[in-house]
Amino acid sequence: MQECQELMEKYWKEDRFPLSLGIELLEISPGYSRVRMEVREDMVNFHGITHGGALFALADTAFGLASNTRGTAVALQVSCNFMAPSQPGSVLEASAREEHLTRSTGIYSISVEDRSSSNTIAVFRGVVYRKKN
Repeated sequence: MQECQELMEKYWKEDRFPLSLGIELLEISPGYSRVRMEVREDMVNFHGITHGGALFALADTAFGLASNTRGTAVALQVSCNFMAPSQPGSVLEASAREEHLTRSTGIYSISVEDRSSSNTIAVFRGVVYRKKN
């Protein structure tokens, strides 16, 4: 478990895109991760709500971290359903959970929650190919 956490924290420090969005790593363990992001003014669309790309990036970050705790994994397929809007100042958390794991694939479920309202903002599902290390 400690080895997993140390490796993911090393990868995390080298993943500049989520860091540029202010995404924080909160928790990680085999097959699981939780990340957080505060929605900034520059992350909204023309409706004044959080841009889908920002939500997708948050969910995808949790997905990538959780799936790579089991060794090198690359995304094969993802889908995202937007459930409710959020606005600047909202603190969003994405939790990724492993649902199924084989020698060559993994399936993950990710939920994005607004901590200030307890609303589910988005649900994301992803499939990875697990590379042979």
